Amino acid sequence: MEDEVDRLVAAWRRERPDLDVEPLEVLSRVSRLARHLDRARRIAFAEHALEPWEFDVLTSLRRAGAPYQLSPGQLLTQTLVTSGTMTNRIDRLAKKSLVERLPDPSDRRGVLVRLTEEGRDRADQALAGLLDQERAILAELSRAQRGELAGLLRQLTAPFDNIPG
Repeated sequence: MEDEVDRLVAAWRRERPDLDVEPLEVLSRVSRLARHLDRARRIAFAEHALEPWEFDVLTSLRRAGAPYQLSPGQLLTQTLVTSGTMTNRIDRLAKKSLVERLPDPSDRRGVLVRLTEEGRDRADQALAGLLDQERAILAELSRAQRGELAGLLRQLTAPFDNIPG
C-alpha cells in the first residue's frame, strides 16, 4: 500500500539523491497523523461545546482525583502555558461555570481551581468522544501493533518530556 509520504520521499530521492531522506518516511507520517488527530480532537470537543484548551484544563483537574482541584501553578505545569494565559483560561472557564476558584487553606494568598460538577460531566463526555475518535484512527492496527507503536513513539518522545524548563 502506497501513501502520500511514499510519493513525497520518492520525489525527494529523485531530486536530491545526495540527501538521506529516510527521516521523512517516519516523521512526515507522524506529522500527517498529528493533523488528523488534531481534527478528530476538535470534532470530539466541539460535540461537547469545548475548545481543545478547555478540555486540557478540565481534564488536568479531572485526573487530579477528588476533589478535582489544583493550584494555578500545578495547572501551568500540566498544560505548558504561561501564567497570564492560565489566568485568562481560568477566568473564562469560571464564567462558564466549569471551574470555581477557592481560597487555598494552606496559603492565605493562594487559590485553588476546582472542577464543578458540570465541568466534570463535560470533561468525562468529551473524553469518551475523543476515545471513540482515536479508536477509529487506530482501527487498522492489531492490539499488538498498537502496543509496539506506543513503545516506539515513547522512545522518541521521552527525551523531550524530560527536558528541564
